[in-house]
Amino acid sequence: MLAYYAPEEAGFSPDRLQRLYTLLDEAAANGSIPGAAVLVARQGRAVAPYAVGRQFPTQPEPKVSPDSIFLVASVTKPVVAAALMLLVERGKLMISDRVVDHLPEFGSHGKEAVRVHHLLTHTSGLPDMLPENTELRRQHAPLSEFVRRIYDLELDFAPGTRVQYQSMGIALLGEIVERISGMALPEFLRQEIFIPLRMADSSLGIGELDQSRVVHVTVPEEQRGADWGWNQPYWWNFGAPWGGMFTTVSDHFRFCQMFLNGGTWDGVSVLSPATASAMTTDQSTHILTAHDPDRSGMLWGQTWGLGWTIPGYRVPDGGRAFFGDLSSPTTFGHGGATGTVVWVDPVNEVVCVLFTSEPSATRNGFLGRCSNLVAAAAL
Repeated sequence: MLAYYAPEEAGFSPDRLQRLYTLLDEAAANGSIPGAAVLVARQGRAVAPYAVGRQFPTQPEPKVSPDSIFLVASVTKPVVAAALMLLVERGKLMISDRVVDHLPEFGSHGKEAVRVHHLLTHTSGLPDMLPENTELRRQHAPLSEFVRRIYDLELDFAPGTRVQYQSMGIALLGEIVERISGMALPEFLRQEIFIPLRMADSSLGIGELDQSRVVHVTVPEEQRGADWGWNQPYWWNFGAPWGGMFTTVSDHFRFCQMFLNGGTWDGVSVLSPATASAMTTDQSTHILTAHDPDRSGMLWGQTWGLGWTIPGYRVPDGGRAFFGDLSSPTTFGHGGATGTVVWVDPVNEVVCVLFTSEPSATRNGFLGRCSNLVAAAAL
């Protein structure tokens, strides 16, 4: 069990933090978000999770609780990246390795130049999703079929010349972890990350978690009535490396705080300090500068560590608005399409873990407004 602190004991203004809770209450009351849970912490001291709303979008009961389990979508990505980096720090591979060194099947259509670093920094040239993504899900295709189709893709651009968000690159990171470790990715995450961090309510895919505690997501129109969407057994059991993790706000706080602690949690070393630092440091700018030294092109919409995004400066299009406007330039984090965001501000030693079940919250500025309230509450 985590120890929880009163806001002022954790280094937050109670009045300013209450503004966050009030905003969440109002959003749940007016139906703009079905449900949400949030945990904030400072200097390693967590305030008790705050939960609002309902577990199912169309049913008033049961209510979301502080220990409700959420499908966190792309918040999964830094966890899979951490698994890959565990193998790097153990000498099993280098991020400068070519992907084909570990996945020979990937070497078709000129993809031999793609390196593991490109997968970690979204600079590989791979697309976000397969062109046939929806059709494969309609067919209940296994993850192995998605990976096979990735091998057949052509790149959208030369590796290292642009940033393009690419879930399919994260799928390959998962495949590399499996090939090198000889373990299924969900089991590797369980043994190497979730158990050491005592994240008992976390799993890639639903696994053995208590399904009665899972918060259902408001699904987009294309998923309504479908048997392959976010709330369906197929997706719950699919275990997408790019977006299939289930967790609670308390569990995921442990993962985030571990990075703020330099790779350790409660005396247990999960990552080395060097690995934690590399993952949370800008790793994309230097490989792009040679291609666009005056930053005049479309290369600079995102800045990436290894698996984590780093807002740094804010771009005018608000592409990373879910981090808010007030966190420090060294803040790192990730958002998820189901309406989730996590971020860590090393300067102010703040961790924010906010899970909603409303996908539009990622796009309409709601998560960013919440993030601003968290940052402003730090004393």
